Amino acid sequence: MADKKKTGRCYLVGAGPGDLGLVTLRARQLIERAEVIVYDYLCNPEMLAWAPEKAEIIYAGKKAGAHTLKQEEINALLVEKTRAGFEVVRLKGGDPFLFGRGGEEALALADAKLAYEVVPGVTSAIAAPAYAGIPVTQRGITSHVTFFTGHEDPEKTESAIDFAALAKLGGTQVMLMGVERIDTIAQEMRGHGMPNDLPVALIRWGTTGRQAIVRGTLGNIAERVRDENFEPPAVAVFGEVVSLGQRLDWQSARPLAGKRIVVTRTRKQAGALSERLRDLGADVIELPTIRIEPPTDLRAFAELVQDSHGYDWIIFTSPNGVSAFFEMFYKLYDDARDLGAARIAAIGPATAQRVREFHLKVNLQPDEYVAEAVVREFKREGDIENLRILIARAEEARDLLPRELGAMGAIVDVAVAYRTVAETDDRTEARRRLAEGGADMITFTSSSTVENFLALGLPWPAGMQVASIGPITSQTARDCGLTIAVEARQHDVPGLVEAIRRFYGYA
Repeated sequence: MADKKKTGRCYLVGAGPGDLGLVTLRARQLIERAEVIVYDYLCNPEMLAWAPEKAEIIYAGKKAGAHTLKQEEINALLVEKTRAGFEVVRLKGGDPFLFGRGGEEALALADAKLAYEVVPGVTSAIAAPAYAGIPVTQRGITSHVTFFTGHEDPEKTESAIDFAALAKLGGTQVMLMGVERIDTIAQEMRGHGMPNDLPVALIRWGTTGRQAIVRGTLGNIAERVRDENFEPPAVAVFGEVVSLGQRLDWQSARPLAGKRIVVTRTRKQAGALSERLRDLGADVIELPTIRIEPPTDLRAFAELVQDSHGYDWIIFTSPNGVSAFFEMFYKLYDDARDLGAARIAAIGPATAQRVREFHLKVNLQPDEYVAEAVVREFKREGDIENLRILIARAEEARDLLPRELGAMGAIVDVAVAYRTVAETDDRTEARRRLAEGGADMITFTSSSTVENFLALGLPWPAGMQVASIGPITSQTARDCGLTIAVEARQHDVPGLVEAIRRFYGYA
């Protein structure tokens, strides 16, 4: 419920062309504090993960032949929510004022005497050609560019596009929308004097891992579109600069271009893996299957943390364990020296790095990132009989580590620092996108991600391969009937990404 004393404000925000890296800092800042978000079909839904959990999220998508809400209804919705005192973010693909009908929404807010702000976005009219290696201007070829829309009211008897003026103007011409009318548009252009051999390119889902390009000329582009069953949304580029695309197409050259990969880590942890995969050109679906929650017995955990200064060793098995431990530690103490003389062991470089972020030294870190390797390292350390060891770990972890260290004579306590539970939130509609569009590969970074993904009961897309972070996760997957195509040699995120690269032929 909005605060009646608070003045509402609506932000008409350009959500960019699709690549999350092209969303402006201002746009992300507004999404992170929004109370209501109204978003379009062309917005990358992954950015909704930045919104507060309590934000109301409304889909107002419009695509050819299917409108969730009519434009008048969207205008009324923005006025209603803003007038009610909410901070409203209206996300529009690309830039709100370039064929985005943002002007109409701004007028509705202005007429209602409501506060609003326009946040420009990176338009697909420039970004999509750039990701296809097409500069819309190029010295020696053209010094001007024209933007027009191919999407007109189907009830019109005549087009409002001045094709004679476009032919006379020349240069680069970029058409947003209108793929379904490319035959008619190409005929009109040729009929008004544009050359039959004028280079043309259509870029679908430009800047994303789903980017696809069809190239041709004004004479054959409609036939190419039909032959390849090329569907919207797409940007069309007409002009001599299109010929540079095959030489400068850097996006298609990336190792994972055209591959759709599912990331099942927690929402907070997914970013590190997703970012690396996107940098290699992949289309990433973040579909978190687990969420980190406090342990069932928080009091018992707090008591062990409080007594941590009395241990000889503290073993951390994951970054989550480190975070939970020190969050509790600094509620109880205000000085790191209260940790006492305990030495620290960490499984994996990510865990060790998280310890170092608290300005503490890691005394033992095995080369292999599994509990068995920790046991081997302690055996090399020599006699550990009667040493007090505290293991901070997940509630559902294997008991190998405390069992083996206890068998060596150590006095072992387990501090259950957190538990993993099934993720129920799907605000980015990742499950729908996976079911409708499939994927080339799914990544699992723990046994719980495997088990919880399968528990969702989603249909398994044809041909989807499995990539595992390490042998324990792989064994769980096999026990569940899955076949492992990729297993990381180095059992962390960089190792998993490298293994995926190798699988697709890029060493």
